[in-house]
Amino acid sequence: MTGDQGDPAVQERLRRWRLVLGGDAADGTGHALSGRDAAMDGALTALYGKGDGPATGRDRSAGLGASAPSVARWLGDIRTYFPTSVVQVMQRDAIDRLGLSALLLEPEMLEAVEADVHLVGTLLSLSKAMPETVKETARVVVRKVVEDLEKRLATRTRTTLTGALDRSARVHRPRHHDIDWNRTIAANLRHYLPEYGTVVPERLVGHGRAGRSVKKEIVLCVDQSGSMAASVVHASVFGSVLASMRSVDTRLVVFDTAVVDLTDQLDDPVDVLFGTRLGGGTDINRALAYCQSRITRPAETVVVLISDLYEGGIRDEMLKRVAAMKASGVQFVALLALSDEGAPAYDREHAAALAALGAPAFACTPELFPEVMAAAIERRPLPVPDTV
Repeated sequence: MTGDQGDPAVQERLRRWRLVLGGDAADGTGHALSGRDAAMDGALTALYGKGDGPATGRDRSAGLGASAPSVARWLGDIRTYFPTSVVQVMQRDAIDRLGLSALLLEPEMLEAVEADVHLVGTLLSLSKAMPETVKETARVVVRKVVEDLEKRLATRTRTTLTGALDRSARVHRPRHHDIDWNRTIAANLRHYLPEYGTVVPERLVGHGRAGRSVKKEIVLCVDQSGSMAASVVHASVFGSVLASMRSVDTRLVVFDTAVVDLTDQLDDPVDVLFGTRLGGGTDINRALAYCQSRITRPAETVVVLISDLYEGGIRDEMLKRVAAMKASGVQFVALLALSDEGAPAYDREHAAALAALGAPAFACTPELFPEVMAAAIERRPLPVPDTV
């Protein structure tokens, strides 16, 4: 390696390894940092260092401290030196590793952070302890994340579900602009006239207008235990989007050991989120009992349970309730998570029991959720990921 020390590629590798390893005597790089690299290393040292003493020489040690000014400076540093995706990871690690949650209750701290879904989850878990001087700033942070999610998800959700709703209202005497030509041709192939090179459509197949047909009802039943924070955020955004569609009646129910119906707040997902209470126990059976009591047209209803399935209530009653809803005509969907992180730890016994009832439980990304809902509305197999 010694003969290659002047090679720029080798120097870049040494630089990167030095930043990763932290400069301990045994890191083996022999590479010194200066300028921007030294500042980046200081930001990493403050979070991922060893011990509690101040950073000296080549020893990497934790140095954030517990004061708002030092943390605010550090937040500014990492936003300067690292891309947004890395900043968000480092913020989460700082909250988890160094116990900085309490500092998020100070307005100047909230103004300095890079907002993401995980930060929203943390703020919601702290909302009951927030002083009034912080709540408005917290709402601004939460609204920014919600608006970013809506921009990313709303158009595709509306387009996908509108198509599914129209197809589910298929009729056999459609107006001209409602004709489904692919299905019409397939249904009339026996009437092909080779001498004219055409098909005579004796039977038309088309889409009814969902807006003029029977409305579908969608019930989102969301577990608000601590591990489901990201799912609660995404479910609130999707609930708001669905509530804006005239061809769907949407109900949003959140639960722990108690059940709260937030349907009347769906016009503003930020209000919905601040109406939740992350943490606590879980009583899925009680939540499903409430949802079942609100169903008036089972054949036109889709119930979506979003939960890790750890049941603190009556297990057998929960499963009987799911079976009864399905028997009545309800389309039942079980999601272990609605987030980009995949499935959390979940109760595999309950997941297997639901699958035996014809309701496979699986983790769903926000991008896949519109397709899952479209399949449920059209009563076709759900697009369950291969990893299930």
